[in-house]
Parts: sequence; C-alpha cells; structure tokens
Amino acid sequence: MSHDVDPEHRPVAEPSGGAQASNPAGGDCSGCGAEHGLRAGAGGDRGDSRDTRDTRPENATRFIETRLGTLSYAELAPLLAERVALLELGLFEDECFASSALDEQLVRNIHLGIAGDLVPDWAGRWRDIEVMVGKLSPPAPWQLPTLMRDYGLDLQARWRGAISGDPELLLEFLAFAEGRFLTVHPFRDFNGRTIRVFLLELMRRLDLPRVELAPQTDTGRAGYFAALEAADQADWQPLMGIWERRLTLA
Repeated sequence: MSHDVDPEHRPVAEPSGGAQASNPAGGDCSGCGAEHGLRAGAGGDRGDSRDTRDTRPENATRFIETRLGTLSYAELAPLLAERVALLELGLFEDECFASSALDEQLVRNIHLGIAGDLVPDWAGRWRDIEVMVGKLSPPAPWQLPTLMRDYGLDLQARWRGAISGDPELLLEFLAFAEGRFLTVHPFRDFNGRTIRVFLLELMRRLDLPRVELAPQTDTGRAGYFAALEAADQADWQPLMGIWERRLTLA
C-alpha cells in the first residue's frame, strides 16, 4: 500500500452525528512545508498504503501534472518527502496546527501543506474524480463534502473518550481516525501522506509518543491491509490491535 503514490480504497464507514470536542485544537499549517516521513512514518514512499489507483496495468509508471511539469512518482516522491518533513517540523516545533479545530478543514490544510506548491489546482480540495483503491471503490465525489464534515464531527464526538483515560476508547479513536479517512479517500492523491501527518497531529494533542506508522515487513503490510479492509466495513477492532502494538513498541 502506498499512502500517496499508489491506490487507497475503501467504502464508507459509519458516520456519527455531531457532539463536540473538548477543544481538540490545531492550527493552520498550510504554509508550513512539505511532506516526508516519520522514518517511514509519514512520508515514506513504500508500497504500504493503499493509494489512488487508476486503470493502467499494475506495474505501469504513473505520472502527475505538477507546477514543475509532468513528473513520475519516482521524481515526485523526494519533493513530497521534503514537504512532509517541513510540515512535521512545524507541527511539533511551532505547533502550527494548535489553534485549528478538529474538523475536515484541518485535513484540507495538511494536504495543502503537502502539495499546494506542486499541484495548486487540486491540493487541499476534495477530489472531483472517481478512483479505485485496490479492490475498493471509494465514495463518489459528490458525497465527499458531507462525508468529510461527518468525519470531523465524529472525531469530535470520540475525542472525549480518547482523553478520558480509557485505553479502549483511545485505541478506537485512533483506529477510526485512520481507517475512516482512508475509506473515504477524500483527495485525488497523497491521501496516505495526509493521514499520516494528521495522525501525528492527533498524537501530539494526545501527548502520545511518535510511533512507526508504515509497516516494515510483508507480514506487517498484509496485516495492515486486512485491518483497513475491516475498517472499510466499520470494524475497528483489527486496526485497534495495530494501534495497540504501535504504542507498545514506541
């Protein structure tokens, strides 16, 4: 799976209603930088993150039209990595998202920070095309504004549980944040990088240690893909198990 250079698929998880967060703040860091990785955590270019897949043969080279011209993913990857690294630096050192609400605008700002100077026409905007992610057909573009608004409201509703001291509710919050986002697949590309940076921001707010987010072995990747497929059906348990192991190993 490759968080931003491949396909990411998923159906629709269960949206929840409103509720509100106990001030899960986070600022606007859209000018903070670029995308890279937390080791392989946030911006690594491994095949470990179901990303947008098109109809070309599986091993065909993919290209993206950017402000710098038409670039292959191999050419684009180090540029994205630089931007993610800068964005992470701003996130932890400057707390540049600290005043932002925990809502859909925050993930849009993160995506904009990752790709705004590379693909300004669609960075920070919900995708306007149909995509396939592995075996999954993510929701149609017209559904995205509502689904992502519900995603933000659901995160806010779950936030109180996450900070309550109940470890199960914390794990469910993190699993939902990751799995639901990847099911909806809201951006045209770079969804994997975006969710990894977003998860780092959530961990910062929760005062959790930074963890390895990208699986490093074939067995780990297989288990992660299976957990994401379960999350596509709003079953958070497998992903909760992965989060428990991540935090145990941190």
